[in-house]
Amino acid sequence: MTNPIVRQAANALQILEYFAERQRPATAAEIADDLGWPRSSAFKLVGTLASLGYLYEPHARGGHYPSPRWLELAEKVAHGDPLPAELQRLLRDVAAETGETVAISAPAGIHAMFVAVRESRQPVRYFAQVGDRVPIHASSAGRALLAQMPAEERQNLYRKIDFTAYSATTPMDPERIEADLAEAAARGFHQSNSEYTPDLAGVALPLHLPARRLSIVVVGPVSRCLEQRPALAAIVARHVSARKP
Repeated sequence: MTNPIVRQAANALQILEYFAERQRPATAAEIADDLGWPRSSAFKLVGTLASLGYLYEPHARGGHYPSPRWLELAEKVAHGDPLPAELQRLLRDVAAETGETVAISAPAGIHAMFVAVRESRQPVRYFAQVGDRVPIHASSAGRALLAQMPAEERQNLYRKIDFTAYSATTPMDPERIEADLAEAAARGFHQSNSEYTPDLAGVALPLHLPARRLSIVVVGPVSRCLEQRPALAAIVARHVSARKP
């Protein structure tokens, strides 16, 4: 079941992403042309955001740019529920030893969302950023989160998933997912092979923190990581264990 997108909300966030990449002011007309929006829609949205203090004009008639209000809000939000510094160190250390992209994930409905990412420096790698989402059932990161949920909660979640066949290896029913969870418990780690994104293989482990469900995943090209999954999992497990009090 795909969640409906509220277009006005999506457009407001797309403007922020647009400026993050552009890094200089833009007029409403430029925004409309660059994003392929009707100019009337762009003018209305820019006017609304400006009236609320989220956009301002650094120079007279030089276009709009996001105001510091965005940063202030983001800092307040991050302060209210920060990712522990120890997890940032864990991310850094695992990435350094494995040489692959590493992410920490949290549940976001029927998805696992990356809340911290350390991208590999190798030319061929998994490109990921904070805020990216993967299906919770069709990823090792997601199943490492499912494993932390009571069985009844998982069953309720399964009823919301449309079980799209992203590839030949995508799990297509709750029974298959439950079997995967049981196998992972016996194996000691969760693993994936091109279930959602082609040619990617990964391993993930749960991160047990009070009142939080998180997982850590290492992902890279199948050519480099598929046969190395047990070794990658051992590296992650060693670092996770070293962080425990």
